[in-house]
Amino acid sequence: MNYTLSPISKITLEGREFFIKRDETIDPYLSGNKYRKLYTLLETPKNKFTKLISYGGTQSNAMLALAAICKNKEWQFIYYTKTISPVIKKQEYGNYYEALSLGMDIVELEYDLYKEYIAGLRVDLDEKILLIDQGGADTRAKEGLEVLARELREQFKEKEYLDIKAIATPSGTGTTALYLALSLPEYTIYTTPCIGSVGYLKEQMLALHKIPKNLIILEPKKKYHFAKLYDEFFDIYKRLKESGVEFDLLYAPSMWLSLLENTRESVLYIHSGGLSGNRSMLERYKRKN
Repeated sequence: MNYTLSPISKITLEGREFFIKRDETIDPYLSGNKYRKLYTLLETPKNKFTKLISYGGTQSNAMLALAAICKNKEWQFIYYTKTISPVIKKQEYGNYYEALSLGMDIVELEYDLYKEYIAGLRVDLDEKILLIDQGGADTRAKEGLEVLARELREQFKEKEYLDIKAIATPSGTGTTALYLALSLPEYTIYTTPCIGSVGYLKEQMLALHKIPKNLIILEPKKKYHFAKLYDEFFDIYKRLKESGVEFDLLYAPSMWLSLLENTRESVLYIHSGGLSGNRSMLERYKRKN
């Protein structure tokens, strides 16, 4: 795993120019905000742990990133999830398939037992076992976002980026947006909830740190359910791809719609990666239409 400074691109959308921090180019398995949030783990010596445990959705980007790290570190990776659909089990592509190919051990839990079982994972952990919460929501993410902040400050010294005063990144748990805002207090940081409501997002953030004033949460125009199919999501995905950059179909559409509806200034968008999940999402849109 070798990483380099990600470049900045420029696109035009609805007559506006946007800048894109191309974090999706960092690594096929560990791109975007997962590289940033798991940076500290990447820097951890191999002999620090023997096993890593996590939990969440069956097509999670964090799951795939953790599987890649554990493969590299030679750690056992155990991942807990709710009952997996037969369709996903048959697919020979996607995050679930790729994570299994990297050596992930999967444990399926019945829906009714899931929360209670996950709550008990912290019991009897020894010093060689590390538990990472769903989506990489962890205070260790702070260091990786500070690295991103230093990169941006260095790149913003170039003349063409001097007018950028706002940065955008979508939120699941809000970890990336929170620590980025704390690391770049001189910039406005825009985000939007892609899982749950604004209230839920604030709860997730407050579990890690007080929300800074420069972090602005944009509320979507309507309530979206995570991983559901929406015509406007597919439309903005197509328009963005035609502009020259492909984005994920889970988080990016809601963020881009919120930016177009609520902002006017020059914005840099942090590409969150997650493109490995697009194939399965595009198959779903194809069946829908």
